[in-house]
Amino acid sequence: MFKVGKIVNTHGIKGEVKVKRITDFEERFAAGETVYILKEDGQTFPLTIDTHRTHKQFDLLQFKGLYNINDVEQFKGLYLNVKADQLNELGKNEYYYHEIIGCQVMTTSGDRLGEIDSILSPGANDVWVVKGEDGKEMLIPYIEDVVKHVDVDNKKVTIELMEGLLE
Repeated sequence: MFKVGKIVNTHGIKGEVKVKRITDFEERFAAGETVYILKEDGQTFPLTIDTHRTHKQFDLLQFKGLYNINDVEQFKGLYLNVKADQLNELGKNEYYYHEIIGCQVMTTSGDRLGEIDSILSPGANDVWVVKGEDGKEMLIPYIEDVVKHVDVDNKKVTIELMEGLLE
């Protein structure tokens, strides 16, 4: 299961939920698509999207059969997920976060810097947060001048250290 959004609140009284999207694919929330909530006991609960609209910076979703605020109140704070077979094919040099997080980062000269711990999306390009052996964090921009090779199968990324990058 892969997270695509987080239900941050309900919206109105007709069963809509306010979702903070954590996917680049807007079509994940199209009417008729299925998303899943993971219950505490590990079971999955499928939800079919009935309606979708955007409001401010959020996606507002209504699920089939759940048309009252009382039906969806229980979902506040939970993540919406998709199964692996629902993932879209990506283009060259495009990766899912789960493929990048956990990769070891090496320099072109062979020095090990650490492991990618998380990914930030501040704007023009993603920034990979690398946790070093000493626990310090380094911010590596995902740009062509820095990231030279990504091998998701072997969980290894090779970067070119630019002047001032690690300062």
